[in-house]
Amino acid sequence: MNDRLKKRLYLVGALSVGVGALCILAFGNIGESLVYFWNPSELHAAGDKSIGATIRLGGVVKTDTLDWQPDTQDLRFTVTDNVQEVQVHATGAPPQMMREGIGVVVEGTMTEAGIFETDRLMVKHSNEYKVPVDGVDAEKLYESLEDES
Repeated sequence: MNDRLKKRLYLVGALSVGVGALCILAFGNIGESLVYFWNPSELHAAGDKSIGATIRLGGVVKTDTLDWQPDTQDLRFTVTDNVQEVQVHATGAPPQMMREGIGVVVEGTMTEAGIFETDRLMVKHSNEYKVPVDGVDAEKLYESLEDES
C-alpha cells in the first residue's frame, strides 16, 4: 500500500471511532432519562407498572375537585381525560392560573393507594397574546379568556 492510501484508511477509521463514541455518549442512556407522558386512561391501563415510576400525567382538572390548603401548601384535585380519572396530591403553591377545567401536566409518581404524588405542576395555556382593544372592559376580557379553556 502506498502512504496516501494508508493515511486515508487511518482517517476513515479514526472518524468512524469518533462518530461511534459520540453516538454512544449521545444516545446510550437515553432510555433511562425518558419521562413518559400519559393521560389517565393510559395510566390506569398500565396498572402496577405505573407504581413508583416517574411519569408525566396530562389531562384536565375536573370540576368541583380542586382543594387548596394555603397554610399547609397542600393541593388535591382530580385529573381526567373524560374517560378515566386520577386523584392528584401536590405539594407547594400552585401556579397562578390553576383552576378547575384547565389543562394540566403533573410530574410525579403513582402510589399503591392510587394517588398521584407530585411537587411539579404545570398548567396549559394558550400562547396567543391578544392586545386589549380600546373601550373594552378588562373584566369582560378576563371572562372571555375563561370561556376559551
